[in-house]
Amino acid sequence: MDNLQNFLLAAPVLLFSMVAHEYAHGYAALRQGDPTAYQLGRLTWNPIRHIDPFLTILMPVMLYWASNGSFIFGGAKPVPVQPRNYRNYRRGDIIVSLAGIATNILLWPVCAVMIVGLGLLGRLLPPAVDTLSLLQLMMVQGVLFNLVLAVFNLLPIPPLDGSHVMKYLLPPAWAIRYQLLGRYGILILLVLLWTDIGKPLFMAWMKPVTVLGGSTMQFVFPYFLKSPYAMGIG
Repeated sequence: MDNLQNFLLAAPVLLFSMVAHEYAHGYAALRQGDPTAYQLGRLTWNPIRHIDPFLTILMPVMLYWASNGSFIFGGAKPVPVQPRNYRNYRRGDIIVSLAGIATNILLWPVCAVMIVGLGLLGRLLPPAVDTLSLLQLMMVQGVLFNLVLAVFNLLPIPPLDGSHVMKYLLPPAWAIRYQLLGRYGILILLVLLWTDIGKPLFMAWMKPVTVLGGSTMQFVFPYFLKSPYAMGIG
């Protein structure tokens, strides 16, 4: 398949994974006593409510074309929360921050199981093999996207989710200074992503994606349907 077809398959899966991540933050916040996301209409599966013009649209498109179709990544508009509303500030902050990551980790095996299920269905319905193979390819993207979103958001760089846990592991005075790094968070990420010094550190942090993704593909490989779309998988 050409780059446009690949992009059209990958984009909906990435969007769903990002929306699920943000919905989980909002739902967890509501359970912890903060109704902000609900009151602002952000506790919804409607992707339009979660779209950020740059993070959700421009960045994935630019990364995909800049990498000649080998890489796509993005983010949704962060769900607004008011930690002061949590019944227990520290506990609520940690739960809400990790809710999105936990959701992506859960979606990873769900996508893998769907690959298997689609493969078994294809064996029963040979005329539907091509369509089911396309859906399998989308679920492959789902495995990878959700692993990437989970591991990436665990980076202890403010304001990413991992920083909300890291700050509680530091002495109070250090934690305050650490959170101030949030104003430089984007710059730090750019250094990690685009410089010769940062890239090895970033790739080392993201190694679990390669390991877990590879193991998952080995597990589901026998269930991939034989079609033109499945060429190169595994």
